[in-house]
Amino acid sequence: MLSCLIATSVAAVGLMSPPVHGADRITGLPFATRSEVFAPEAMAATSHPLATQIALDTMRQGGSAVDAAIAANAALGLMEPTGNGIGGDLFAIVWDPKTQKLHGYNGSGRSPKALSRQWFAQNGYTDIPPHGPLPVTVPGTVDAWFALHERFGRRSMAQNLAPTVKYARDGHPVHEVIAYYWGRSVPVLSKWPGFAEQFTIDGRAPRKGELWRNPNLANTLETIGREGRDAFYKGDIARRIDAYFTANDGFLRYEDLAAHTGEWVEPVSSNYRGVDVWELPPNGQGIAALQILNLLEGYDFSKIPFGSAEHVHLFVEAKKLAFADRARYYADPAFHPAPVARLISDDYAAERRKLIDPDRAAKAVDAGGPLNQGDTIYMTVADKDGMMVSLIQSNYRGMGSGMAPPGLGFIFQDRGEQFVLKAGHPNSFEPGKRPFHTIIPAFLTKDGKPWVSFGVMGGAMQPQGHAQIVMNLVDFGMNLQEAGDAPRIQHDGSTEPAGQMVAMSDGGVVNLETGFPYETIRALMRKGHVVEFADGPYGGYQAIMRDHANGVYVGASESRKDGQAAGY
Repeated sequence: MLSCLIATSVAAVGLMSPPVHGADRITGLPFATRSEVFAPEAMAATSHPLATQIALDTMRQGGSAVDAAIAANAALGLMEPTGNGIGGDLFAIVWDPKTQKLHGYNGSGRSPKALSRQWFAQNGYTDIPPHGPLPVTVPGTVDAWFALHERFGRRSMAQNLAPTVKYARDGHPVHEVIAYYWGRSVPVLSKWPGFAEQFTIDGRAPRKGELWRNPNLANTLETIGREGRDAFYKGDIARRIDAYFTANDGFLRYEDLAAHTGEWVEPVSSNYRGVDVWELPPNGQGIAALQILNLLEGYDFSKIPFGSAEHVHLFVEAKKLAFADRARYYADPAFHPAPVARLISDDYAAERRKLIDPDRAAKAVDAGGPLNQGDTIYMTVADKDGMMVSLIQSNYRGMGSGMAPPGLGFIFQDRGEQFVLKAGHPNSFEPGKRPFHTIIPAFLTKDGKPWVSFGVMGGAMQPQGHAQIVMNLVDFGMNLQEAGDAPRIQHDGSTEPAGQMVAMSDGGVVNLETGFPYETIRALMRKGHVVEFADGPYGGYQAIMRDHANGVYVGASESRKDGQAAGY
């Protein structure tokens, strides 16, 4: 956790500035826990050092950035099962140097066709439980791997998955943050069949530094690498999944898996002070980051210091307005298309900005009128040809649903918890529907050229984190590592697009990470904000920047996680 830091614009802190408490001892810059990483040919930034090394090795052996991203993502499913795995979903944005454009992939799965909202009502459910068989949706990760690989891969899928297969058989030492979250999940999930047998050591989580093996996952990945995506969705693995859920009061069936397809989607963007910020459209929440930034572009942050009460207040109020629309409009577009163009337009932002009171915190906000939580991994990879991959993948809550089919070595996501059990709502549960999704990759371009591939994992923190990273880079002049290390703001309590849809009526709560001065906290309280301490909900960040002037990559990795940025 960052120590107390000064709250001033980093742009005003030069190399010759006097040292400040908590600052870098060489540069005097107040927020960087370490320097940026530079490399001339390739870069990888992931939440696990071994996954980063696998990505670099893959590119050294002739693989593209997409090959490296798949290889690293597979490794993270083994090494960081607290955040992801092949039982979850995946979203990605790829900068393709050949077409000179961004390509988006929505790898989210759908609800079981045999389950209905009426079933939940008849069985006394007012919302979908977080664990067990009921929140399980079709996992989209394996399909996404193969779709990305078909378009951008160079090495075989068996080659991409081989490093993880070896680590799964031979073992790897568990890292500190992962061990902590693993220990929290075991007591909650061990009741579900297959979990304790495959994800504990004699009923407990592996400890920091202890070797962890998952031979069942090794066999599953080896089968997928040898036989292709259909081995997972239409082969013996799918049949074993069907049998498991049939035997354990679940609804996911072979037919759901066989029918699954992800889709290529066009990323959408807004321009923030000369930088194009790119996100994927719903059913994800990426455009909330664009809405926040559009609202904030109306204020002159060259005159508003980082960490000041005005900075935090304006950010939180913009977030409240964006999240009111998020709760109302973001859903599976196959069922309820969101008015994306209107939501991210300058005209709409200007209308909504009028609702922000510079002196008082809003207690309740509504969505705009008729228009025309969770654990995750984020990683990014860039190769010698200029391809850059922004990839995010998740089991949703903690280690997912706890449902772990015997012999397969992975846990199913509990993403279906995000559905609303209320008829008529855009995110209402329907058979064969994709739920509202929290995981979002991001990308920045300047003048049509790739600039930064980045993400901030962590449920509803993600669009808040995306907007803060952009502001840190653009408004406050931070470098790539500082932008992630600077203390973060999280507002909690907005109306959510899930569960029982309890509307915000008390203004919610502002969580400020260590590093904001007491003067800011007191001023926020005078404006009517409830400010509370929270330990840990601020997300995890990785980023790669393309330095066109020098022809190199710059990498940064989250100081709050076990990760690493490295290159060659």
